[in-house]
Amino acid sequence: MGDKGVEAHLGHVFPPRRDVPPVARPREESPTVMFQALVSTASRLLNDLSRKWFRDRCPVLEAPALTAPPRPYEPLERVLLTDEVSRTLFEEYAAHRESSDGEEETGWVLLGLRETNEAIVLATLPAGAKRQAGVAHVLFNSSGQALASRIVRQWDRRLVMLGVFHTHPGSLRHTSDGDYQGDIQWFGQLRGREGVFGIGTADGTPVRGTVIAHQPSTHVQCLGELCLSWYTLRDGDRNYRPVPVSLTIGPDLARPLHSVWLTIEQYAEQLDRLCRQQAGVTFAVVDSPEGPALGVEVKLAQPGEVLRVVLSRKEARYYVLRGDDLLAVDPDEDRVDRGVYLLLAELAGQC
Repeated sequence: MGDKGVEAHLGHVFPPRRDVPPVARPREESPTVMFQALVSTASRLLNDLSRKWFRDRCPVLEAPALTAPPRPYEPLERVLLTDEVSRTLFEEYAAHRESSDGEEETGWVLLGLRETNEAIVLATLPAGAKRQAGVAHVLFNSSGQALASRIVRQWDRRLVMLGVFHTHPGSLRHTSDGDYQGDIQWFGQLRGREGVFGIGTADGTPVRGTVIAHQPSTHVQCLGELCLSWYTLRDGDRNYRPVPVSLTIGPDLARPLHSVWLTIEQYAEQLDRLCRQQAGVTFAVVDSPEGPALGVEVKLAQPGEVLRVVLSRKEARYYVLRGDDLLAVDPDEDRVDRGVYLLLAELAGQC
């Protein structure tokens, strides 16, 4: 499922002039390495990228050169989570409960690979700070979700939306009638016309003397009082079906984006528009004086020349890289998409 799937209305989940830093040389910056994560079940590790701007966040894997033929999809027999995806859900759910909005529902979109009879969850996209939520509902920030999906999928187009995970108050470990009425309107768009649905509750009984997670049943994971219950819904089903869940070693490919999620939400509409109009836009999580920032890179016409934008919640900083020269520039424009096009026009006039 592409970006439109993340922008779709997911029933109960989705509702349809600055100071310029001085000119600097690359050797004066903190070296960073491009954040990329290319996922493939039949892939191999590449050498570390030699570029110095982006930080190395995840192993870089090479996708197969040949596209596999379409495969028949059977009913899901298992949901497979990477250990970091599972950790993300438990940790961020716990942090949410400790926040001022802890009584509200929250959630995550799940991205990954849809195999013949199993779903492999490889990335989590948070509901976002701009979500609409209460004690009995959560509506994700669809613009932030769409941009984040685009960022994660820029390195492996096979990643698709698998389903959603959201929390319930009290001890309601199963999906509700409201969940079903919402989900049946969109889950048929997913691969195999079947979706993965996780429910988080905080009604577990901690196992005395242990701090590790356990599974009281094949479709439930528990850590302390937090419980994650897993279901699927397939075209033609009248109700959700519990599905066994297992763990494997692997990353949460979207986890680095969580540190800049407020920035993603702030610039989502502008950056999505830029991506639709300009080919070859890439993203990364980079260091900045304010902490983690969202980096945007646009290749220029001349080999080795790049336009870079570093976005934080406070400001956007623009740079032009020409060989070993890194020049700070200012388009004097509040919108990032317009700022990029103003600079591209200016640079084109210098040719």
